[in-house]
Amino acid sequence: MKEIVLDTETTGISVKEGHRIVEIGCVELDNLIPTGKKFHCYLNPERKVSEKAFEVHGYTDEFLSKQKKFKEIVEDFKSFINGKRLIIHNAEFDLGHLNNELNIFGKKKLSNEIIDTLVLARDKFPGSPVSLDALCKRYRVDNSKRTQHTALVDCDLLAKVYINLIDQKEPTLNFQSQDQAINEGKNININYFKKVISPTEDEIKKHKEYLKYNLKKNYFN
Repeated sequence: MKEIVLDTETTGISVKEGHRIVEIGCVELDNLIPTGKKFHCYLNPERKVSEKAFEVHGYTDEFLSKQKKFKEIVEDFKSFINGKRLIIHNAEFDLGHLNNELNIFGKKKLSNEIIDTLVLARDKFPGSPVSLDALCKRYRVDNSKRTQHTALVDCDLLAKVYINLIDQKEPTLNFQSQDQAINEGKNININYFKKVISPTEDEIKKHKEYLKYNLKKNYFN
């Protein structure tokens, strides 16, 4: 089954205050394995970035003013995610902003099936920190590249966290090297093994006597 791990960055938190999307990142999974297909774009939000949002992602007004507008990429974006389940951390936030952008340009809201990894994490670890950084730490996912919040980096991290959250071993694409390692392993001479020692009749007799006279009887017997 194909899924899309999705993340956005914005000019601020609330769409009611007129905040807009400045970045969209998507990573495609097929049966939990990254296909290598990605959708990524920076966007001109046609408004200024709030100070708090700038501290999070670091995108300046000058940089964003040179990017495409949402209406220029909307069809490519919709085509990329069409018919695929969306994996989002704190889906309410991202969907709120995406549907706001679609509404601005007269498009229908997203109707994809959604899995919110924030909800999964809260159900699995009640009372524990469930931010993306906290989950990376819990599952030993290297997030050293996450010096700031950027959509594609967060998508790559979330894909690994998602696989762990649903108790699936993280898949690998390096099947050829795995097969080679298995074949090479067949030719290795094993020089160490545990020796099986059978007890003597005298040892068996002493063991039975020990059980009979030294161990307490089961309370329920």
